[in-house]
Amino acid sequence: LLSIPHTTLGAFSTTPYYAIPFVEALDLIASRACLVKGGLAYVPLGKVISILSAKFRMALSKSLVLASQAFGQVAEESQRIAPLLKNMNSQYTGKDRFTDSTDSNLEELTAANIDQYAATSMPLCMSQLHTGLKQDHKLKHWGRLQYGLFLKGAGMSMEESLLFFQREFSKIMTSEQFHKNYSYNIRHMYGKEGKRASYTPYNCTKIIMGQGPQSGDHHGCPYRHYDDNHLSSLLAKMKIGTGADQNAIVALKRSKNYQLACAKHFEVMHPQAVTVPDVKLDGVGNHPNAWFAASAAYHKAKSGPSSAATTATDKVMAAAKVTPIKAEVRSN
Repeated sequence: LLSIPHTTLGAFSTTPYYAIPFVEALDLIASRACLVKGGLAYVPLGKVISILSAKFRMALSKSLVLASQAFGQVAEESQRIAPLLKNMNSQYTGKDRFTDSTDSNLEELTAANIDQYAATSMPLCMSQLHTGLKQDHKLKHWGRLQYGLFLKGAGMSMEESLLFFQREFSKIMTSEQFHKNYSYNIRHMYGKEGKRASYTPYNCTKIIMGQGPQSGDHHGCPYRHYDDNHLSSLLAKMKIGTGADQNAIVALKRSKNYQLACAKHFEVMHPQAVTVPDVKLDGVGNHPNAWFAASAAYHKAKSGPSSAATTATDKVMAAAKVTPIKAEVRSN
């Protein structure tokens, strides 16, 4: 036992050893990390984890095979859990709330500073919704849901959300029309109307698998719902990285790795983000709000405390300016 690598006399006298059938410790035997005698392998406590993990993998593999064999029968016989089973592989199990005070010290998102954040810290799906809203001065039903819940998750209060949407919608309709047709839905998203449920922002899986955009819509996932040429032109127009970076993003989209394409977009626009303090990359590529929170924290860390998010947005608006088109005044 003392011949086992990294074993000292002092450690030997205080370390428990376990006698295990040698066939369960073949990896340790191959690396001379245990003693074999009488068909048993004497394994030190620190090496037992490899045995346990191997047994766990074997048990898990066996259980998965049994579950796979029973899946069809259970899905057919149980109408209650069949939809859950069939959609289990597309469920997002990560974080849905991004407004906790412990997340960051970022400035509150408001109607006054949203244009700046849209230009620097929104994933492509949300920046397209923001651009569409600025262009058409309205969003259709699915666009309002996707963008409104995103803004809620990003920390925008209900009052600021009402102010922001009213400011844009009122460019093609009266304030009375806005309050009559749209303000209820915004209050409903914040749990202030109807059954008073507080809705959570859409994750990437829900956006990708959800209702696709039709003519005049701006919602959805650009990597999922745009064709290759449209996406390539958009990336070039927005100056997302180099030509090689853009080609890499389009290649991921072409191979249907939509979330990896989104994560690549973040990586290109936020160099060395993994080394920046207070930038939490968990969920980037899985949730638009995680992308936004990480980007906003990255830019704050890079610019320092002297650069406030309330800086005048004239330059940003000029850079993000799009050609207005005639919009139709009607409700959806």
